[in-house]
Amino acid sequence: MTKFEQMIETGIATWSGIVPPSELARRLEAELAVTISAFEAMRGQLRFEDEPSSFEAALQAAKQ
Repeated sequence: MTKFEQMIETGIATWSGIVPPSELARRLEAELAVTISAFEAMRGQLRFEDEPSSFEAALQAAKQ
């Protein structure tokens, strides 16, 4: 079990009083660690647009 998985299980046990019930729960926990790592790797690379997009602006652009 990785440190991250152990931290997740400890947090769940502390706050909810439960432990992962099955091997599936443990696999999903591992997948969560991979997903978080992927987002962390992108830190500093993503930027917000200069102007916030809106549904109305997109609708008007599609009409033109």
